[in-house]
Amino acid sequence: MPKLVIPRKAVYRLSLYYRVLDRLNQNRIETVSSDALAKAAGVKPTQLRKDLTYFGQFGTRGLGYKVESLLAKLTGVLRTTRFQPVILVGAGNLGSALLRYDGFAKEGFEIIAAFDSRPEGAKADNCKVPIHPVEQMKEFVREHIIKLAILAVPGVAAQEVTNQLVEAGIQAILNFSPLILQVPPHVVVNNVNLAIELENLTYFIT
Repeated sequence: MPKLVIPRKAVYRLSLYYRVLDRLNQNRIETVSSDALAKAAGVKPTQLRKDLTYFGQFGTRGLGYKVESLLAKLTGVLRTTRFQPVILVGAGNLGSALLRYDGFAKEGFEIIAAFDSRPEGAKADNCKVPIHPVEQMKEFVREHIIKLAILAVPGVAAQEVTNQLVEAGIQAILNFSPLILQVPPHVVVNNVNLAIELENLTYFIT
């Protein structure tokens, strides 16, 4: 079957729905209304119903959605049934903190290696993830068929490293650098700019 073409914002919301449904399933709740699911995910019910129509008709009027069934469908769409290997580039303060974070495994992701221009100076103390010289990165990506990368390098190096990742076969990048990366159409980049997020929050402070 051809892969569903779903807008990026909708895919993000599907991840939110998945997490809500997973909690409901763990609590042995069998059905949930669209209003309750939408509220828990922080979206409008009309948006929820529109997002779910991308891959079929779900729910029964007056009864809501079967939690287990909808969770299974989202699991297939988001590919959360198997671990996705990830590499991290940049093992400084932020990168090292990400390496020590144990929540990735719970969500189906595993950082299997890190790369840094100075691996001997990396700050990931007590970390089980091996840290290699960045010169070995491209070969590692190709050998292990890695598709996902986390980028936590300084802005001055971000584009050059990205070019190497793309050349090696990386298809998706979580970018913590302050630079807007230039990538070919088949590569997806999600930017995480902590300064912008904080700046955005200050608007709501009275």
